[in-house]
Amino acid sequence: MKIPLDKILKTIVIILASFGTIMIYSASSIWAEYKFGNEYKFFFSQVIFLAVGIAIMTILSKIDYRIYSKHANKILLICLTLLILVLIPGIGTVRNGSRSWFGIGGLGIQPSELSKIGLIIFTAKYLSKNEKDMRSIKLGILPIMGIIILFFGLIMLEPDFGTGMVITLTLVVMIFISESKISFFIGCGIVGLLGIVALIIVAPYRMARIISFINPWVDPLGSGFQIIQSLYAIGPGGLLGMGFMKSRQKYFYLPEPQTDFIFSIISEEFGFLGVLLVSISFFSIFYTSLKIFFKTKDLFGKYLVFGLSFGIILQAILNLAVVVGLVPVTGVTLPFLSYGGSSLLVSMASIGIILSVSKHQ
Repeated sequence: MKIPLDKILKTIVIILASFGTIMIYSASSIWAEYKFGNEYKFFFSQVIFLAVGIAIMTILSKIDYRIYSKHANKILLICLTLLILVLIPGIGTVRNGSRSWFGIGGLGIQPSELSKIGLIIFTAKYLSKNEKDMRSIKLGILPIMGIIILFFGLIMLEPDFGTGMVITLTLVVMIFISESKISFFIGCGIVGLLGIVALIIVAPYRMARIISFINPWVDPLGSGFQIIQSLYAIGPGGLLGMGFMKSRQKYFYLPEPQTDFIFSIISEEFGFLGVLLVSISFFSIFYTSLKIFFKTKDLFGKYLVFGLSFGIILQAILNLAVVVGLVPVTGVTLPFLSYGGSSLLVSMASIGIILSVSKHQ
C-alpha cells in the first residue's frame, strides 16, 4: 500500500523535532543547572513549543491554502509593521546585540521569522498572478525585488544578517524558477556579492567572523572560540559517538550549545551515524516536498511549496556549514533541532502549509 506523501512528511518532521527536543535536554542540562538551578528549563520550554508547533502544523494542514493568496497583502503588511515596531527602543528587545525580539514575559518572538512565511506567501501569489510579466525586468522582477530589498534592509537594521540572507536567497530562487531571464540573476549575483562585502566591511564583528573563519586560531578566545569548540565536539565523535548525555563540550566550552551549535553536540554524542541520520532527515523533508511540488497543478500552491521547503533546507545547510567550519558564523538556527520557539513554530507552520497544499489538490 502506497503511503500518502503528506503522512510521510508529517512523520519525518515530528520524529526530527522530537529528537531535537531530547538533544536540547542533553546539550543544555549543565548550562541550565548552573544558570537557573533547573537542568530541565530549556527542555520543558521546548516540549511546550513542540506541542504547540504540532498543533499549529495540524491546524494549518486542514485549512485550504488558497486563503493565503486572498490575504497575502494583509499578511505582508502585518509582517512589515512588526519589523518596524521591533526596531523602536522600548518595544523591541535586544538579545546578543540584535534588536530582533518582542519580549513577552520570559518568551521572545522574532518578527523576522514570521516574515519568512509572509514573504514566501506574497511572492508565491505575485509570481502566480504575474507569470507572463516575469520575463520583463521592469514589469515583473523589479517590483518584487523592491519589496525584498525593503524587508532585507529592515532585518539588517536589527541586525540579523543570517536570517536576512536566508529569506533573500529563498525568494530570489523562487523568482529564478519562474521563467525569469538568467542574465538578470547573473547581475544580481555580482551586485549581491559586492553588497555582502560592503556589509562585512562596515561591521567590525562581521569582519572578525571572516578572519576567524579563515583562521580561528588568530583569536582562539574571541571570534574564533565558537568554531574551535565546535570542531573539538565534532572530532571525537567517530563512527558511533561518545554516547547520549556524554558530551564534553557542553561543560561550558561551547557557548549555549542548545541553539546554533546543537549539531556539534549531536555529532559528539552520536558520531557519524547521528550526522548521517540528521542529514537524511532533512533530505527526505525536501525530497518529499519536491514530490508534492511536482504533483501540484495550482501555480500558487507550487510556488508556496517550493519556497517554504527550500527555505527550510537552505537554513539547515547554512547552519551545518557553519558548524563544520565551511562558512563564517551566521547565527541561523538548525530547523526543528535548535532551541527556540519562534524558529520551531515557524518551521512547523511551514510544514503545515505544505501539507495543506498536498491535501487540497
